[in-house]
Amino acid sequence: MIKPDYPTERLELQALYQISQLIGSALDIKKTLSEVLRILHEILRMERATLVLQEEGGEHLSIAASYGLSKEEEKRGIYRPNEGIIGRIFQSAYPFVVPDIHSEPLFLNRTGARANLPKGEISFIGVPVMLPEGPVGVLSVDRLFGQEISSEEDIRFLTVVAMLIAQFLRLHKAVSHKQQILVEENLLLKKELRSRYNQHNIIGQCKRIQDVYNYIDKVAPSRATALLLGESGTGKELVARAIHQASPRADKPFIKINCAALPENLLESELLGHEKGAFTGAANLKKGRFELADGGTIFLDEVGELPLALQAKLLRVLQEQTFERLGGTHTITVNVRVIAATNRSLEECVEQGTFRADLFYRLNVVPVILPPLRERREDIPLLLDHFLKESNRMNTREVHLSSPVVQLLCAYSWPGNVRELQNLIERLVIMADGETIVSRELPSYITAIPEAAGQGIPFCRFTAPKTGEPGPTSNPLPETDKHKSLKDMEKEEVVAALRRHGWVQARAARELGLTQRQMGYRIKKYGITMPDFSH
Repeated sequence: MIKPDYPTERLELQALYQISQLIGSALDIKKTLSEVLRILHEILRMERATLVLQEEGGEHLSIAASYGLSKEEEKRGIYRPNEGIIGRIFQSAYPFVVPDIHSEPLFLNRTGARANLPKGEISFIGVPVMLPEGPVGVLSVDRLFGQEISSEEDIRFLTVVAMLIAQFLRLHKAVSHKQQILVEENLLLKKELRSRYNQHNIIGQCKRIQDVYNYIDKVAPSRATALLLGESGTGKELVARAIHQASPRADKPFIKINCAALPENLLESELLGHEKGAFTGAANLKKGRFELADGGTIFLDEVGELPLALQAKLLRVLQEQTFERLGGTHTITVNVRVIAATNRSLEECVEQGTFRADLFYRLNVVPVILPPLRERREDIPLLLDHFLKESNRMNTREVHLSSPVVQLLCAYSWPGNVRELQNLIERLVIMADGETIVSRELPSYITAIPEAAGQGIPFCRFTAPKTGEPGPTSNPLPETDKHKSLKDMEKEEVVAALRRHGWVQARAARELGLTQRQMGYRIKKYGITMPDFSH
C-alpha cells in the first residue's frame, strides 16, 4: 500500500490502475466489487465504501458489495428508489455530498454503521453508477475531510470508478445472458436427442426400449436390488450404469465384477477381500469389491455362475450389509446397492439345485428383461449410425454403409445382439477398402442366407419368394455376391438411390458421390427407365 503522504493524484492513479487490473480479469462479480471497495479504503482512506444496486423489478435498492460493513449491516441496507440520500442520487443521476451526516435529515444511516461515530467529522459522498439506459446503482463512501482534500476532487475520482464498475456490470450481464442462452440451448438439445435417439446413454426408441427407460427412472431413486435379465450382449452393464447414474449414489463408486470370469477359489477374495496371511500368496490386506463400493453400487454380472458356497455369503451381505474378509474376524458394515445380471434362467437353476431359492427371491426384487436385438429391429439403423460414427472417429476414417448393406444388417438375426453389431461395424471400418462398405465386404454368414426380419419395419423386411413366383416389387433385399455381378450390384445401388430421392437425379448423384453427368451416363448404361410424372 502506498504511503498516505504521497500526492493525492498519484494515489488516485494507483487506485485506478489496481481497479482496472482487477476488473479486467475478474469472473466472480461479488468478490470483484468487494475488492474494488477495499482498494478505495486502503489507498485513499475512504471509509465504509458501499455499492448499492437496483434489484430485479426495480422496487428496491440494496447493498451488493461493501467494505467496512458487517454482514448484518449489509442486510439492513435496503432503500426505495426515492428514499433518503441514496434514493435522491439514484433518481437524479447526480452526485451528492453531505458535509456532516449528523445534521442531514435525508441521511438515514439505514445500516446503523455510523451510530457511534464522533459528530462533525464524517462526510458522505455518493455518485450514480450509470449505464446507457440509465442509473443502475449508487457508489458511496465516508470521508474524514481535511484541508488538503476537496469534495470536488473526490466526486471526480469516484465518478471514474463508478464508470469502471458500470462497464464491469454491463460485461458481466452480457456474459451471464450468453451463458444462460447456451445452458437453455444445451438442455433443449439434450431433451431432443433423448426423445429422438437415446436416453440414459442407451441407443433406441422402440417400445421395448422405452419400457427399459421407464424401468430405470422408477427403480433408480430406490435402494431396491435390481435384477437384469437378457441374452449376452443386450446391454445389461449399460443399464446397470444408467441406474447408478440416475440414483442418489451417482457420485459414489460403481464397482463391477464378472462372476463367471474368476476361478471359484479367487471369487470370494475378490468380493469380500482378505486379510494378510489368509492364504498362500496373501502378502497384504486386500479390500473386496463390496468394501470398495461402500456408499455406491456393485454390479454382479453373470450372477448365475456363483458357486453355492459363496451364494450363502452373498445372501448375508444383501440382507444385513455385513461381512468378514477372508481370514478375518472383524465384521465390516457397508451401504451398497446391488444390481445383478444374468443370461441364464435363475428359476431353472433353482429347480436344478445350482442356485439358492432364497438368494433368487432376494435378487428378484425388481426384475427387467432386456430385449434381444432381433426384437427391436427398428433400432438397428440408429445403432448402425452410432457405432459407425464412433468407429470412424477412433480409426480416423470416413466410411459409410451402402443401402444394400444396411438392409442386410437389418435383416440379420444378431445372435450376439448389440455387442456383435458393435464389433462387426468396427471390423468393417478397419478392413474397408474404400469409403463405402458394400455387400461383398460382409461376412458370409450374413450374406449367405438372408433371414426374415421382424414385422412392421418396411425398409428391413425381407420375404423370400416361393418357387416359381416373382420376387417382391418394392425394397427387395439384394441377392448375395455369389448370384450377382458387380454390374448388377452397381445398377441396384443407382436405382435404390433414385427411389430414395423421388427419382431426382441431382440428389441421388450427390448421395452416391457422382456428378449429374456421371449419373446420367449410368442411367443410360444400365437402361434404367425413369418414371413419367407428367400425367
